[in-house]
Amino acid sequence: MQEMTDYRVYMLSRGQQALAVALGALIAFVASYLFYRSVIVALLCAASGLLMPRWWRAILAEQRRQRLRLQFKEALVSLTSSLAAGRSVENAFRTLADDLQLIYPDPKTDILREFTLIRIRLDNGESLEPALRDFSERAGIEDITNFVDVFATGKRTGGDLVEIIRSTAQTIGEKLDIQLEIAVMIAQKKFESRIMMAIPFIFLGFLAAAAPDYMEPLYASPIGYVLLTVCLGLLSLCYWFMIRLMSIRI
Repeated sequence: MQEMTDYRVYMLSRGQQALAVALGALIAFVASYLFYRSVIVALLCAASGLLMPRWWRAILAEQRRQRLRLQFKEALVSLTSSLAAGRSVENAFRTLADDLQLIYPDPKTDILREFTLIRIRLDNGESLEPALRDFSERAGIEDITNFVDVFATGKRTGGDLVEIIRSTAQTIGEKLDIQLEIAVMIAQKKFESRIMMAIPFIFLGFLAAAAPDYMEPLYASPIGYVLLTVCLGLLSLCYWFMIRLMSIRI
């Protein structure tokens, strides 16, 4: 049986972890050195690069769930067509992976692997409901969970499954369209926010190269280091706030 993937967790390879730590350490080293002009302090701050893999895992996991959400939308459309053609519910799910191969030729595509796994479980005598429930729990996606809940209720009560799946696919499709529109609207703002966060460090680097004596008074007393630390903390807080502000969920 194929491996069951937990889409709520993303496992980095050793190479990816090493790359994430190195990249995080480099960014922290350069940023702190531009502020404090001290190799020792910069090396101490570079240790924060150990936190980079956790942040990278969260980003990659969210990107994978977003791809799975879009793929699931296509799966619902194909499933609706199969049911409308007169296939039974179980047979429609059995042939779903074959139908989706026309859209996703790569056999490693997540949605193909999942529905192939569901077909294997059906062929081994398992019922459809637990297989779908297991998929929704591992996916950690609200749209899939809602579909499974509605589908299970309709199947138990003898509802019109074709209409249930059709209306659910339409609702999920409209929701995804809104999400894509919002993503396009804030993409430029995200790019601008990254530039805004980079400007202070670029400015410090320019001053260090063009006028090294301009900020020398800050390094002549402990108060100067306190002010630098406060400024660096405020920049970090602003960056965190911008990320939170642009993380719009529907």
